[in-house]
Amino acid sequence: MRGLVRGGGGGEVIDELLGAERSRRLLLLRALLDRGTGRSRGDDEPPLSVHDAWELLERVQLEAPEAVDGVLMAPGTGTWVSSALRQLKGAAHDEAPVWVTLGHLSTLAAAAAAAAGIAFTLWVPAREGAVALPGLGCAVLPTAQTWAAVRVTGDGARLRISGPGGEVVAGPGWTRRTPGWRPTRRLTLGRGGTAASLTLEEHDPFRSFSGADAPRTLSEKEAEAWQCALGEAWEVLLRDEPAETEAMRRGLTSITPVPRGERFRPYSSSSAEAFGGINVSLPDDGPELAATLVHEFQHVKLGALMHIEPLVRRADRTDDRPELFHAPWRDDPRPLEGLLQGIYAFFGVTRFWRAHRGAADAAYAPLAHFEFALWRDAVWSALEGVRGHERLTPLGHRLLESLARICAGWLAEPVPGEESRLAREAAASHRARWREHHLRPSPETVDQVVRAWRRGETCPPSVRMRPSSLRPDAGACFLDTTAVLARHRLTNPGGAWSDPVAGAVRGAEPADVLLAAGDHPAARRELTARLLSGEPAVGSWATLGRAVAGDPEQRVASRFLLRSPQWARAVRDTLVAEYGERPDPVALAAWLGRTRPGPWPRG
Repeated sequence: MRGLVRGGGGGEVIDELLGAERSRRLLLLRALLDRGTGRSRGDDEPPLSVHDAWELLERVQLEAPEAVDGVLMAPGTGTWVSSALRQLKGAAHDEAPVWVTLGHLSTLAAAAAAAAGIAFTLWVPAREGAVALPGLGCAVLPTAQTWAAVRVTGDGARLRISGPGGEVVAGPGWTRRTPGWRPTRRLTLGRGGTAASLTLEEHDPFRSFSGADAPRTLSEKEAEAWQCALGEAWEVLLRDEPAETEAMRRGLTSITPVPRGERFRPYSSSSAEAFGGINVSLPDDGPELAATLVHEFQHVKLGALMHIEPLVRRADRTDDRPELFHAPWRDDPRPLEGLLQGIYAFFGVTRFWRAHRGAADAAYAPLAHFEFALWRDAVWSALEGVRGHERLTPLGHRLLESLARICAGWLAEPVPGEESRLAREAAASHRARWREHHLRPSPETVDQVVRAWRRGETCPPSVRMRPSSLRPDAGACFLDTTAVLARHRLTNPGGAWSDPVAGAVRGAEPADVLLAAGDHPAARRELTARLLSGEPAVGSWATLGRAVAGDPEQRVASRFLLRSPQWARAVRDTLVAEYGERPDPVALAAWLGRTRPGPWPRG
């Protein structure tokens, strides 16, 4: 437990978490069996039997318990059993009929029996002709039916999957491809005692954590690319984070490929219900994938810990709106539970970049320094916002205090000047854009401020004294644009990203690109023109705060816009809507910033 509280945890800790997860899944399966056998079967439902599947699993357990553990601890099994229970309770909608969802138990039993070499016959569900047997492979029958029941027969060496349209025979040996049979791919990372074996998950219908999906088989070229990328990432992790890599070797079991994302915006996800599984896009390089694996495995560990003991108490009143917080790595406001997950994940990311920046080659080191500086400050900022929160349990308090002590030491570590400056700018940009999107001053106070502006009076102190309310903007996106542009600048100065009108980086306005290239006057002109004559994108005021930051005469305006851009947006929009006035944006920001002294609101 101590290692987990410190953000790490070695192999022995992972073994304890795996044991707890195994017990949890057995309890969930027992609950599913009780509910599944007690439900009434529809007249048109195929002859799938939860009872028969359970009996086969019990038989396999007696002869080959490791085969049952193989299917029980597959990440997709955790997702499936949780979603099946929710569907039976009527708490979740699934496009698959209930008999198909429950029938996945038969699929697991068939896979376990086949792996153990036990003879059996069982009916299982097929989706558009596909029958995925976790750990073995996927049979594809030539049928157009969306849902069907097919018969799987095993003789100890071969499998016959028979249903609408034909039959598929697999074996002996599950790794050999035969007509209609696509074997599960396994990747070996590293060599010797430090080697890891991962499933490249293409078939499990519950691999994506969000409901059943059809199989997606990679081409040989795609599979080779994943072997190379994961192999490179594994070597980086072995060198830079050997203790954490050993934990990952024991606990990480499968990688599900997802479509490749934009450069410097990799996609990844994990689920507390699916211990050991990660969904991830093909990376740009090995260190990026290494950081992503660390990130998601942190989520995996914390999710398992929270299954054992909660970190957060339930709110006293469930009808109240949940308290939401700024997460420096997200576009949307996050509840306390979600923020803790992000803190833990990015603590691991920071630790990785801290180690990697000392080992990276000269060309890559600037990016590693930037990532370390960006994420240590982000983690510290988030920690400071929730340390001591009243809803934290004793374990939650202990965990955050432990992370804070370590992170405080990282804050004192030097970072080269340029990388440090870019990280500070990226952090300030995200925070300001987040406020411009999600915070709203009260309409009454905005009207008071507008009247003062139009009368030529000093801005009233209510701008400072009255906090804005949090109203999440569902349209907020790409708040990380400044950080993404900084990464491009550090790795490819003058690349395609630097053309203000090319649109090479999603979410980047021309002014954002000009700022990333260092042309602050041009960015200011671009923003001023948009705010005077057009319909500026949300975030323009925050960006203007950065654009005038280097002008000694506009320090007040810059400071105000980076702290409270939502006020400038609200006042300007009211002036335009009610009076047709489009004020000079820098003059308005300076006026708003020159209120009588007083504390700045936290919101």
